[in-house]
Amino acid sequence: MLKRATYLRIASRLALTLLVSGSGSAVCVVAAGETGLVLGPAASPGPALGSVAAGDRHGCAVRADGTLACWGDNSYGQSTPPAGTFTQVAAGYAHTCGVRTDGTLACWGENGQGQSTAPGGTFAHVAAGGLHTCGLITDGTLACWGFNQFGQSTPPAGTFTQVTAGNGHNCGLKTNGTLACWGYNFNGQSTPPGGAFTQLAGGGNHTCGLGTDGSLACWGANSDGQSSPPTGTFTQVAGGYNHTCGLKTDGTLACWGWNAYGQSTPAAGTFTQVAGGAYHTCGLTTDGALACWGRNDSGQSTPPGERFSRRLVTAGGVHTCELQTDGTLACWGANGYGESTPPAGTFTQVDGADSHTCGLKTDGTLACWGLNNYGQSTPPAGTFTEVAGGGIHTCGLQTDGTLACWGQNSYGQSTPPAGTFTQMATGAFHSCGLQTNGTLACWGRNNYGQSTPAAGTFTQVTAGYYHTCGLRTDGALACWGWNVYGQSTPLAGTFTQVAGGYAHTCGLHADGTLVCWGDNSYGQGTPPTGTFTEVSAGSVHTCGVKTDGAFVCWGDNAAGQVDMIFKDGF
Repeated sequence: MLKRATYLRIASRLALTLLVSGSGSAVCVVAAGETGLVLGPAASPGPALGSVAAGDRHGCAVRADGTLACWGDNSYGQSTPPAGTFTQVAAGYAHTCGVRTDGTLACWGENGQGQSTAPGGTFAHVAAGGLHTCGLITDGTLACWGFNQFGQSTPPAGTFTQVTAGNGHNCGLKTNGTLACWGYNFNGQSTPPGGAFTQLAGGGNHTCGLGTDGSLACWGANSDGQSSPPTGTFTQVAGGYNHTCGLKTDGTLACWGWNAYGQSTPAAGTFTQVAGGAYHTCGLTTDGALACWGRNDSGQSTPPGERFSRRLVTAGGVHTCELQTDGTLACWGANGYGESTPPAGTFTQVDGADSHTCGLKTDGTLACWGLNNYGQSTPPAGTFTEVAGGGIHTCGLQTDGTLACWGQNSYGQSTPPAGTFTQMATGAFHSCGLQTNGTLACWGRNNYGQSTPAAGTFTQVTAGYYHTCGLRTDGALACWGWNVYGQSTPLAGTFTQVAGGYAHTCGLHADGTLVCWGDNSYGQGTPPTGTFTEVSAGSVHTCGVKTDGAFVCWGDNAAGQVDMIFKDGF
């Protein structure tokens, strides 16, 4: 009856878990305006993800299978990534850092100032500056290392939800919504304005912030107009050395500032992410391809031709929906309440509940359709970064990190606690959220202990009918609640995602293989062979996206919910 797929947007986590840095400019951007929230492995809800990063003369991106591709200058080895799977990547002047799926960091490239000597511990994201690096630790505190002449590697105390690195300065978004900047301040780049922000981008000697209303504010150097953003509403901003680009709510790009190399003349089309390098810019198009423009003396504006985004799938009660590469939705299976009849428009996320479905539009608003007897398909106004459909209730993660829930509330499942969150999951009559400090909070019905979360820090949470599972920061799983079929007895191993169905659970191993446990009456717990980038568990069926982009579903097919219907032609 219930599931909730979480998506790897990096990162992801990336609609887009995205960390960008360039020639000293580094910017941490989160999913489709995921508003600077703490992102860890498999926590990003946004659309098709893989993060993209632009450095001085090189670029890197996270493939759908979690491996890295880098291109451009490789004088210091900055374009030779290590093996393994990642949720996010950040590029500095001549060094690169990535967050592995287990939360640890790897850095490579120039290391003259120690900028590529990453500390131990687990991180939610990383930002690479000119000759320094900063990381957001999973407990919300910051760590910085490398060149420190201006104090850029001495972060303030406190807890944060985002950090961005510029050439010699940094700015962080605190958990209370205020800003803190430190380091070089000759141009005022470390003197932030007042106001509420959801995302930050550090340029060479300037900084920009995305306001809660979608407008942009920039401060610091403005010799080329890089700190004079246009009016309008945006979902992401990225800073280059002395230029800036913003992703508009309609998916198109606007760039401003120095344009000697064409770095401020964006490519046509619609995008889901943008990254500003020193004198070039890269963007991830809605069909998953990379496009770069600007300076290209080292091949930094000639990205590989492969696709870097994933298609997203959600398995509802007895129906299935997919987010297609053009941003539109396709649904199939049971449609007695209209749950498989999505509205027109473009989306960055979709989540199928028991008999209703909700989607996150590209402008950050929500649309829901299907059964609405308790108001579960009547979302509130406002902008969101994630939506999760439960049995007969729904919850959304707002751009300020707080939660809103609506629909049936007999057990308090639609009354979320205060505080800020980075991800959430909804069960039949309970809900859970991943707090910014990495711990879990659950509320609603607790007859099987499903709302009594395990202790420790996590990077993702998923809710089944009467059980809950969490992905720990070390990649291990913890489950609690109803366990009559063994659905709350997770397997050992290292995972990057977990998905809970009615009475079964599936986990995505770090090597891309799938395992499922619990009820298997309809074969929903017998996944096919091969490697995957995503899994979503419905009532008694399961769907996954393979590393080659192909869809596959298995389990009960009484309403045709396992039959694949693609408009994309995959």
